[in-house]
Amino acid sequence: MNISLREITEENFRKCVNLKVAENQKGFVAENVMSIALSKVAPHLIPLAVYNDEEMVGFTLHGKSPDRKDYWIVRLMIAENFQKRGYGKEAALKLIEKMSGYEDCDHICLSFVPDNTDAERLYERIGFERTGETDEDGEIFMRLELNKKG
Repeated sequence: MNISLREITEENFRKCVNLKVAENQKGFVAENVMSIALSKVAPHLIPLAVYNDEEMVGFTLHGKSPDRKDYWIVRLMIAENFQKRGYGKEAALKLIEKMSGYEDCDHICLSFVPDNTDAERLYERIGFERTGETDEDGEIFMRLELNKKG
């Protein structure tokens, strides 16, 4: 496995928007085209494609919240035909590594739909913990402390 995060370009855009999650996961994550569109009107959000070697297997969106001043993993999806291979965990770890390089990032937040128990287990294995907060839609917040020394 050789996971990397790459910019969404004109060349890989169509492939990215055609990636889909399993039917039973559609209520858990927005379609990639919506996330890419959101990044164009909310420039603090950064869309990235997830690759295993040269094959696109997923998508992620992250950025710094202008309201809360926190860094967030807004989306992380692995396409249906690439799931259950460890790509989600590796992509999350790559994204955490990238975000930890941001000078003012000392923790990372995310949220998930309560019924998405697979996502919750993944995030817990990586070290995220529930904060006790939820948003107006009932999504559960989690946070990862980066333990930066400095």
